[in-house]
Amino acid sequence: MTSSRRRRASALAVSLFTPVALVACGSSSPKAATLASSAAPASAASTVAAVAASTTVAALPSDKPTAIVSLSPTATEILFAIGAGPQMIAVDDQSNYPPEAPKTDLSGFTPNVEAIVAKKPDLVVIADDTAKLADALGQLKIKVIVQPSAMSLADTYTQIGDLGVATGHADQAATLASKMKADLADLVAKAPKVKQRFYHEVDNTFFSASSTSFIGQIYGLFGLENIADAADKDKTGYPQLSPEYIFQANPQIIFLADTKYGQQDAKAVAARPGWNAIDAVNKGKIVTLDDDIASRWGPRVVDFARAVASTLGS
Repeated sequence: MTSSRRRRASALAVSLFTPVALVACGSSSPKAATLASSAAPASAASTVAAVAASTTVAALPSDKPTAIVSLSPTATEILFAIGAGPQMIAVDDQSNYPPEAPKTDLSGFTPNVEAIVAKKPDLVVIADDTAKLADALGQLKIKVIVQPSAMSLADTYTQIGDLGVATGHADQAATLASKMKADLADLVAKAPKVKQRFYHEVDNTFFSASSTSFIGQIYGLFGLENIADAADKDKTGYPQLSPEYIFQANPQIIFLADTKYGQQDAKAVAARPGWNAIDAVNKGKIVTLDDDIASRWGPRVVDFARAVASTLGS
């Protein structure tokens, strides 16, 4: 995967939160949605035809959709976790979990309306509507739910609940959200209480995740000090740092979320000019994360938190 495509993949994980929006035939006025830009983790305005967020789920028909297409890897994970897997007929080429997801060559980055329509869906779930896919599908009477990347864990629980109602699995969605909250609380209660500075690397051009993001919120649960916070002056959640900034902040732990697609590891970081002077590198506190788990805001945020907790106190 190229660096630009990796940043694009990361952007889906870091776009600013907008409440879930349903787009259906006959929607009224356009509504602005805040989405990630394709170049870097920053916000950009995109206009989509949608009903008000407060009426989104209620606007869905009472019958369960039976032909769902997901163009969002996170939504795919949520849908399977709440029991809607059997209702899914296709997912995008980045939806690699769970293994039984009906993966296709459909793209969430460059969606093709004709290819999506050919699947004959009765509901499409997307995370990014910069291509105005929702409007195009709405004109064809195909209902669409737009769920931009969560900026907080609260947003995650909201999206889980919305998908539960939309697919006829409201009870399962509520159970999942409750279990996630309980699991996170248990991890925090059992984790050592430490005050350490850390750097979370989204990619090797030094984009990071501040405490404004859902990623940073996970670290915050454990009381860790995020070096990216001071650099996130615009509160995007995902500032780009410089090597000099990182040297000066001198993190005690480095978390790498670019191991699969960016091919970064402890050896690669230690080989960066001057990085062996950073405490985390000098003391071997470089933690490799699964890129997908560390960038998706669905049920596996608990696995992400577990990976963070396992590094504390060691």
